[in-house]
Amino acid sequence: MGKRKNLVFKDVFFSRAINDDSDYIPIIADGDDKELKNIEVPEILPILPLRNTVLFPGVVLPITVGRKKSLRLIKDVYKGSKLLGTFAQKDYTVDDPGTDELYTIGTVGEILKILEMPDGSTSVIIQGKRRCVIKDFVGVMPYYKASVEPLNEISPSDDTEFSAIVGSLKDLSIKIAQFSANLPPEATFAVKNIENSTFLINFICSNTDLNVENKQNLLETDSLKERGIQAIAYLVKEVQMLELKHDIQKKVKIDMDRQQREFMLNQQMKTIQDELGGNPVDQEINELKKKAKDKKWDKEVAKFFEKEVAKLSRLNPAAGEYSVQYTFCQTLTDLPWNEYSVDNFDLRNASKVLDEDHYGLEKVKERILEHLAVLKLKKDMKSPILCLYGPPGVGKTSLGKSIARALSRKYVRMSLGGLSDEAEIRGHRKTYVGAMPGRIIQNIKRA
Repeated sequence: MGKRKNLVFKDVFFSRAINDDSDYIPIIADGDDKELKNIEVPEILPILPLRNTVLFPGVVLPITVGRKKSLRLIKDVYKGSKLLGTFAQKDYTVDDPGTDELYTIGTVGEILKILEMPDGSTSVIIQGKRRCVIKDFVGVMPYYKASVEPLNEISPSDDTEFSAIVGSLKDLSIKIAQFSANLPPEATFAVKNIENSTFLINFICSNTDLNVENKQNLLETDSLKERGIQAIAYLVKEVQMLELKHDIQKKVKIDMDRQQREFMLNQQMKTIQDELGGNPVDQEINELKKKAKDKKWDKEVAKFFEKEVAKLSRLNPAAGEYSVQYTFCQTLTDLPWNEYSVDNFDLRNASKVLDEDHYGLEKVKERILEHLAVLKLKKDMKSPILCLYGPPGVGKTSLGKSIARALSRKYVRMSLGGLSDEAEIRGHRKTYVGAMPGRIIQNIKRA
C-alpha cells in the first residue's frame, strides 16, 4: 500500500502503508458495529503476531508482512475464510516470538486484500472485527493456531455522560491533528465525519501516540465508556505536550527573528559607518592597541591585554557588557606600567621647599629631613613610615604635597572620608553593572 491514491474502498479513510516493524497510522471503515458483534468466530484461528501495533475492532490496518510464517499464514487464510487472530507481541524486537511472548487478548481480523508491492514485499489489508481471547494453542507449525473465545464489549446506555466523553475525544483529537505537523489534513476530516461512537473510540485509540502496552490496556478494557475515559487521559497528556512544544517553538522563532533582525541592522549600520569613514567601535579597539604598543609592560601583562581586547572585539557594542570590558581595557592602557620618576635627595633643596611652603613646624621639618637623609644613604627603605596627624587645617595635606615637590615625585590626594564600602577603594568585580576601578587605581592613573 505504498501509493494510497491507487487504493479506493467505500467509506474508508486512508493514511499510509506500514511495516509490521514500524510506526503506523490506522485507517477505519465506518460501518455497522452490530454486524461486527454478530460475526461468527471459528473456534480455532490461525494467529498472526503483530509488532508495534494493536488492531482494534472496526479499524482497517495495512501491514507489510516479511516473516515467512506470516506470509504462509495470510496466503492460506486468504484462500479460505479470510479470518485470523491478531495478537500483539510483548517484545517487538523478537523475530520469532513464542506462545508466551504474545498478549492473550487480541482481535479477530478479516483480510480484505493482499498486495504485491513493486519492491517485492507483500502488504495485507486487515480489518478488525471482534475482540477475542486465546484459550489454548493447538498448533505451532507451519504457524500458530489457537482456540479462541470472542469477548463481548459493554456498550453504554444512551446517557449524557457518554455523549460528553465522545465529544471530548473528538475535540482533543482535532486539536492534536492541528498541532501535529505529521498528521495530514484528512485526519481532522475523518474524525469529524465518524458518527458511530464505537468506531470513533477505536479509531482514536489506534491513532493515539502510545506504546503497545498502553494500547493493549485500552483493547483489554471491556467497557467502551471506560475505554473512552482512559483515551481522554492519554489525549490530554498529548495535547499538553504538543502545546508546550508549540510554545517553545514559538518562543525560539521569536528569538531567532529578533536575533536575525538585530544582525541585519548591525550589518547595515556597519556598512553605513564604513562608508562614512570607518566603524567607531573598530576605531576604539585600534586606539587601545596603539596605546598598548607604547607600554613597557611584561610579557604576561601583554598576553593578558591581547586576550581581553579579543574578548572586547567579539562583544556586541549595544550590550551592557561591552562598556564594562572597554573600561577595563582602557584602564590597563592608562596605568603607568614600569614608569618611574627620578627621586631628588638634595637635602638643601628639600629644606628650601619645606620653608617656602610652610612657616614654623621646625620639629616636623627636622624629622622629615632626617628621614630623607636615611633614605638617601640606604637607597631602599620600607620602614618606618611617617605619619602626620593633627586637627584639620594645620597643614598635614599641604606638607605631604611639599615633600612630593621636594623629591620631584608625582602627587595625588585621596580622601577616604565618608566611605563605607571597601569596593570603592579596591574596585568592583567586572560582573557588576557599572563596574569601575577603585580609588587607588584611579589615583595611579591620574599620577
